[in-house]
Amino acid sequence: MMNVTAENVPVQPSIFKEYWGGLVFLIFVILGITWSLLRVLTWMGDAKQLPLSQIVVQGQLIYLSSIEVRDAVLQLGQLHSFILQDVDAIHSAIFALPWVANVEVRKQWPNTLQVNVTEYHPEAIWNGSQLLDIYGVAFSANPNDVLDQVLVSLYGPVGSEYAVLSAWREMQRILAPTKLEIVKLVLNDRRSWRMVTQDGTRIELGRDSRKERLERFVNMFDEINKVCRTIQYVDLRYDTGAAIGWKEPNVSSEE
Repeated sequence: MMNVTAENVPVQPSIFKEYWGGLVFLIFVILGITWSLLRVLTWMGDAKQLPLSQIVVQGQLIYLSSIEVRDAVLQLGQLHSFILQDVDAIHSAIFALPWVANVEVRKQWPNTLQVNVTEYHPEAIWNGSQLLDIYGVAFSANPNDVLDQVLVSLYGPVGSEYAVLSAWREMQRILAPTKLEIVKLVLNDRRSWRMVTQDGTRIELGRDSRKERLERFVNMFDEINKVCRTIQYVDLRYDTGAAIGWKEPNVSSEE
């Protein structure tokens, strides 16, 4: 039989010592990570770190200039750092410019603000004070900016922009055989249509059957021209035919 003495038992490390040693190590790791995160957050919150120093404006600009876009940005104040700069505020400031249909604002590492601008494409003057784009969207650019273009003047109640633009396109196609160009088209509050052509002729279409009535005028056009007088107005608000008013011939008198 074997006797076991204290000298034969191996010495075991203390369980508590291992526990506390691991806990202290874990605490130091957490503190190190926390300190590192705080340093990073402090650095990111420092406006002097990675300041945005240039603005790059992109897009096919015809009515706006890059300087106008930059000025809209700088009116908000000095640019901040790459991290702190609020691009939403810049987006709103540029989008408020009259000719801007769409804008994208991005930060490009490490110090660049990139702005991509899409302009409206005007197709008509709306109610004398606004413009319509090719989709019938009214925007508040100055009609004087497009005086060098031959744009039709369209008039109508609020909300009828696209309907009036579409009607103008349709009517211009119908009038094509006559070579007449519409310079003014009006939809009044009673939903009655009136147009004026480039030679000053006023054509009344009324509320209903505008397409059929205009086609009637086209079919009558050659016969009307045989009269060899200048038309003042054509009233097509009849089931058949039309009422035509003639301009008085210019009478010159010698004193």
